[in-house]
Amino acid sequence: MNRDICIHTWPCSYYLEPEKRWIPGKLSLTSVLLKFLADKNGELLVSFPLSSISEIKKESSHFIFSSITILEKDHIKHWFSSFQPSRNVVFNIIEHFWRELLLSHPGAQASSPQMTKGKELTGLMACSQKRLEDTAKVLHHQGEQFDNIMKGLDKIESDMDVADRLLTELESPSWWPFSTKLWKSPSETKPKESTSVSSSEAFGKSGVIIKIPAIISQSTELHAKPGRFTVLVSGLEISDSNSQLLHRFEREDVDDIKVHTPYEISIRQRFIGKPDTAYRLLSAKMPEVIQILEVQFSKKIEFLEDAMVFQSTRDSPPAEKGSAIWRAASGLIESVVHPGPSLRSGESSQIQLQVNEQVSEEEAQELRQILKKLKSIALETETELERQDEVLDGLTSSVERTTLTIDKQNRRMKKLL
Repeated sequence: MNRDICIHTWPCSYYLEPEKRWIPGKLSLTSVLLKFLADKNGELLVSFPLSSISEIKKESSHFIFSSITILEKDHIKHWFSSFQPSRNVVFNIIEHFWRELLLSHPGAQASSPQMTKGKELTGLMACSQKRLEDTAKVLHHQGEQFDNIMKGLDKIESDMDVADRLLTELESPSWWPFSTKLWKSPSETKPKESTSVSSSEAFGKSGVIIKIPAIISQSTELHAKPGRFTVLVSGLEISDSNSQLLHRFEREDVDDIKVHTPYEISIRQRFIGKPDTAYRLLSAKMPEVIQILEVQFSKKIEFLEDAMVFQSTRDSPPAEKGSAIWRAASGLIESVVHPGPSLRSGESSQIQLQVNEQVSEEEAQELRQILKKLKSIALETETELERQDEVLDGLTSSVERTTLTIDKQNRRMKKLL
């Protein structure tokens, strides 16, 4: 989908072995490929997949020039030097994407046969399941926040009852012989006060949605270092490679998130009278995180020009991902959700033939399990949304009631002054 998107380009020099000289040019990195183009004529001097790399090292050429050497599996060694902004930054980024490729595709080191359409379809469905599970986590946390707000409003109403009794006592003291309003027992408020404890405990919860390795920079690219980026239901955390917390953004503190490319984002918190807090993050797994951030920060996330290609590709119709696969998926989904004869006999037999030709029995069974999980998560999400709608209605009426009570007690207090 986004394999051809250029992640980063650095000015540098490449040592051309046949001519025994350094050639100035630009080294470009995609998610699966490294290539070097000469500045003079734009000639492609070298290009190789990340999966063919066996070793990446920092070395010195002629004991003076700091270089990066890349060794391929067929023992071809490439020398790159004169990096801008710095050798360390380039090394960290290339090594990060190389390692993540090997970790995500352990079989990439060996020449494996082409992925079958059944496996590709299973992978797509598994990714969809993961996205839906992440969205359900965020939705569940949102429901917890609504519940906590409701408990907070109950506590406010309890305090309003206490204020009402105090005002009543001030307006007509109990020792006044003509008083008809007596002090109510405070024991009535105890059950409501106990909810505040559980509310504070609930506010302390912060579940991890996803944690990914990333290259982190704050002020300039010269200080880009490996670290970790964690998405929580209550905020965002940035840590160094030793898991030491560098910064935590609470959910409400994030002012904007800019998506520069499918693999690079920046997060900023604005301040008045002092510099903003901003971090730039680059990761091979960033496409997974971006989809979660779109749910959590839908009004604060912005896709820049280079990232719009990724967004439009991701939102493109399924036909672009392989029409035969999606036709097979449609027939399989229909057979799982509606086992009965929902299609005409001719269409049904044709789709069944396509499924049999492209998806093995084992893959079909795995797809059925994934589809059942997707259906279960979707039903739970629908139930949670309906519950949250009811809670929002209760919140609205509770806020209106509390506002009226506060206005009424303000008028009573003014009369006492």
